[in-house]
Amino acid sequence: MTSVADTLSARTASRTRSQRLRRNGRAAYLRFRRNLPRLLRSDDISLVLLAALIGVGAGVLVTAMVGVSKALHAAFFATRHGEVSGAVFVDPLRAVGMPVLGGLVMGAIGILLARRGRGTVVDPVEANALHGGRLSLKDSLILVVQTMVSNGFGASVGMEAGYTQGGAAFASGLGRLLRVRRADLRMLVGCGTAGAIAAAFDAPLTGAFYAFELIIVTYTVGSLAPVVVASICAVGVTRLFLTPVTLQFGFSGPLSGSDYVLVMIMGILCAGLGIVLMRGVALAESLFRRSRIPLALRPAVGGLLVGLMALVTPAVLSSGHSALHVGFDAYYPAGFLVLLIVLKSLASAISIGSGFRGGLFFASLFIGAMFGKLVAVIWITGFGLQTPSVVIAVIGMSAMATAVVGGPLTMSFLALETTGSLPLTVAVLAASVLSSMTVRRTFGYSFATWRFHLRGETIRSAADIGWMRELSVGRMMRRDVRTVPATLTLEQFRRDFPLGANQRAVLVDELGRYAGIVLVADAHGVQAFGAQAFDADVAVATIAELARNRKDVLLPHMNIREAASLFATSQTEELVVVDGRETLRVLGLLTEQFALRRYNAELDRQSRDLTGI
Repeated sequence: MTSVADTLSARTASRTRSQRLRRNGRAAYLRFRRNLPRLLRSDDISLVLLAALIGVGAGVLVTAMVGVSKALHAAFFATRHGEVSGAVFVDPLRAVGMPVLGGLVMGAIGILLARRGRGTVVDPVEANALHGGRLSLKDSLILVVQTMVSNGFGASVGMEAGYTQGGAAFASGLGRLLRVRRADLRMLVGCGTAGAIAAAFDAPLTGAFYAFELIIVTYTVGSLAPVVVASICAVGVTRLFLTPVTLQFGFSGPLSGSDYVLVMIMGILCAGLGIVLMRGVALAESLFRRSRIPLALRPAVGGLLVGLMALVTPAVLSSGHSALHVGFDAYYPAGFLVLLIVLKSLASAISIGSGFRGGLFFASLFIGAMFGKLVAVIWITGFGLQTPSVVIAVIGMSAMATAVVGGPLTMSFLALETTGSLPLTVAVLAASVLSSMTVRRTFGYSFATWRFHLRGETIRSAADIGWMRELSVGRMMRRDVRTVPATLTLEQFRRDFPLGANQRAVLVDELGRYAGIVLVADAHGVQAFGAQAFDADVAVATIAELARNRKDVLLPHMNIREAASLFATSQTEELVVVDGRETLRVLGLLTEQFALRRYNAELDRQSRDLTGI
């Protein structure tokens, strides 16, 4: 009996210790979760370590996507090493059939997503501009899969959209899990995209400045270390599994003045070509939308058109990454270069317009490089160009990508890191800046922001304006508003609202609709300096005759900028908030003084987040 009792006692003690250890462990975990956001805010090293983890994740993602893409190309197109766009020959049946099959797969995915109510996926630019860096991990994973399907079956799209979406979503999810501040979350999203682009091009500086110019938009000393560390870590991961392919050619001499004339011309011409390409995508989308082709079959039709163009040259298939490297070393006559530019532009526009998912980054690089070689051929014939044509090709590649993607420094560092030529980088910077200025002056959008414009959004960059939209009238208004019938007599109003009790009252008609604002001082005939506003013997039938601002009203969804504009045009200090312009049911009241105070306070907070002061 004693031994049994001792055994039961030992088991009970063991269970008690286990429960105590679990409770202590859970308490320690909760304390860690609670204190970690404070640690990240106060310790820059912790934020850099988090950025390094994000860079590793982005590198793993890019490595996996590249591996899957090459495997799909090798299986579907029977090409060596999965380099389909640079292949000398692709079986015609595969060249036509695989993009059509990929279109059917994309159509099926679209039907499935529509049934589940999946809408537009928020990308990193929109997330940082409007949502404080918040991205849906599930939606982003769907876009990554769609991008790999589109590229794997030969649609003329690049995978950079999937790279950046996946890297940014991983960073956003990790940041939200750790409950970092809004400004830090936006920076982490930049780290995710920087790592993705750096891994894709084996160029850490390119990835870092992609984040600074396109995702974070601002450069600060505090954000430099996390973004650069994320880029370096991502490149380190990809180099463990992939062999980097760079453009190596011997050019170290300076460019002459006549060469810089050509550089300036290239910048302007590539800007125009980029605008044509972006408008071509919008035109293709419009034509497919207005056609009678069922939505689920549009990608298949687009795939068929791309496949027919692939019968002319396989360079139109996929992103064109391998075709770019082949094209730099190959000699193409002017006629074939024109054919490549036209077919690749059409294939990219049709692919995206018909419903395939992907980006124009790689396509713009290929088109720009071939356009540069074409201009070099023409310049050699007409003016005797001494500079190697491949140099003009790199300048065209960078200027064209700047026109489509934006970010002249990004493309300048890409040229530097892929060629190692400093004189060429200076020329690329000049052409890229001129291309960017031309596009901004004549078109106003990059490809990403142009897509937002087509959807009805007004954002032009990833600069944080989401806080302004979140600072809505509905959040700022006072709800404790006293309403009175507009049929109330003056004497009744004076009795219910003595001087000093309230500043104003909101009138409503018989149907409960807004009918104006009455200042209590007006009802009592008191002006600002205490003089009588009117003779007390003058009869006023109803209080409605003293009503102000009968037509100017605010709506709950209006942001602070729209509210301030309405205050300025109506020249009043207070406005009523109603549920709609038809029903006019009073919800609250907002004063101009309070709205501007909230706006200035939010601006000050944003400035502190930006400068770290």
